Amino acid sequence: MEIYRLQIPEGEALPIVANLPHSGLFVPDEITVKIAEEYLHVSQEGNRFVTLPNSDWHLDKLYTFLPKLGVTVLQATHSRYVVDLNRAANEPLFGNFWSSVVPEMTAFGQPIYQNPPTELEIKQRIDTFYLPYHRKLKSLLDEKIRAFGFVYLLDLHSFLGLIDDQICLGNQDGKTCSELFMNTVDQAFSSEGYQVVRNKVFKGGFITKHYAESPRVGALQIEVRYPVYLKAEQLDRAEPPEWNVPEFEAAQIRFERVFRRIIEFVQQKRLES
Repeated sequence: MEIYRLQIPEGEALPIVANLPHSGLFVPDEITVKIAEEYLHVSQEGNRFVTLPNSDWHLDKLYTFLPKLGVTVLQATHSRYVVDLNRAANEPLFGNFWSSVVPEMTAFGQPIYQNPPTELEIKQRIDTFYLPYHRKLKSLLDEKIRAFGFVYLLDLHSFLGLIDDQICLGNQDGKTCSELFMNTVDQAFSSEGYQVVRNKVFKGGFITKHYAESPRVGALQIEVRYPVYLKAEQLDRAEPPEWNVPEFEAAQIRFERVFRRIIEFVQQKRLES
């Protein structure tokens, strides 16, 4: 399986790259055999699969409208538990869910492995999954900068827990994108009736901070609470929640209107520059 899916814009391209680093679910067989039994399941076809918590369930499907609006989309195919693309590849490479590139525990402090990966296996994961993904993301941003002089990076995530708000926007307290852009995105979601907070717990992770070090990149993390687009009563079961539900369809329609408003802002800024 390819380590990412790239969706190029349909029609006129915009200086916007949407990044989905946590919505992939693929876990290679050589990793699956090491994972604790409680996270292993068998499909109706008899195939074993892994389900681990805090995956950004079905965000790739939620945002299928983005390419037709002119947005470039990069999505990881592998699970965040293979490597977490939103963590710096610094020591300790294997450890805390919130800081290590290969988590040892889930967000709830439960062990992931019955047989932990070796140092060599961790390095191989970084070489195979992490580094190529980030090279591709950087090349996309550089391409947009060459074409437009500036690029907006939207780092798209979803969550349950820590906060109860519907939408959380994170720009590291004003460090990774302008207040004007933050206000625009806030107002776009608020206009659809969503309850929005800023830099509340989810201030923007490694991707937002790292790529916004360039003065030509405005990066914003957008976190969406699961029940905004998924059926709430399915969220406490072992299997992934279904996406083909009324909540999902309704949210997708509203989200497309949200992103059309964001794109109007970007287009206006281009005309003014």
